[in-house]
Amino acid sequence: MKICFVGSLSSTFIKKDYEILKNRFNVDVVEPPKKKSKWLKYVFVLAKKVKQSDLTFSWFAGWHSAFAVFFSKLFRKKSIVIAGGYDAAYVPEMNYGAFTKLKEKLPACFVFKNANVVLAVSKFTKNEVLEKVTPKQLKLVYNGVDIEKFKPYGEKEGNLVITVGGIKKSNLKRKGIETFVESAKFVPEARFVAIGKIMDDSIDYLRSIAPSNVEFTGFVSENELIKWYQKAKVICQLSYYEAFGLTPAEGMACGCIPVVTKERSG
Repeated sequence: MKICFVGSLSSTFIKKDYEILKNRFNVDVVEPPKKKSKWLKYVFVLAKKVKQSDLTFSWFAGWHSAFAVFFSKLFRKKSIVIAGGYDAAYVPEMNYGAFTKLKEKLPACFVFKNANVVLAVSKFTKNEVLEKVTPKQLKLVYNGVDIEKFKPYGEKEGNLVITVGGIKKSNLKRKGIETFVESAKFVPEARFVAIGKIMDDSIDYLRSIAPSNVEFTGFVSENELIKWYQKAKVICQLSYYEAFGLTPAEGMACGCIPVVTKERSG
């Protein structure tokens, strides 16, 4: 079987799916363009790749996958799309989610209605899709963790509490990073470590409110991240909105105790 894979391989969770598929099938990748000037070329390349394939497999419902689904219908191919969370979200108080913006809502609706199969990464996301549209076929397939790689090793540092996520303004509340930092003052004997790339000047604000038991690592490699998981006693995911929460799953695979929010999380 030949698969046309539509997604950005710079995202590790998308790349993992690509690697799984390429081990069993003939897979062609078409990555969504980052510049508007590249979209016309993208559409022509995608049309050619879809016509040559048996199936399209796309991550997230958006304009990139709308074209994949459209060409799949045109050339009588099957299409699978993963609903990853953002594409089914409507969080107007944070201006977050495809359904808060008409230009993103339109392709998301088209994709969810017309794809042969929609795969939701959590029950939460599955329900969010169903609140908006009725797909032809909607299945639940959780994100996976490679337990050969993410596994317990060595001694736990009993007072180490971690959270994982990029440090940027939009993540302070949505990913709960600000809450994590503020919580540290209530457990002064613990070591709180926020792990993730520093992406803007919001780090200055976090440092200004952080008690002395909070640390920021900046970017770490996957191998370094696994070592943090293996050392930590507790992993926190204090998100205001979270479709799945892959990092707590990775942490749990390494023996961490998870602390998560549940009101708007998968």
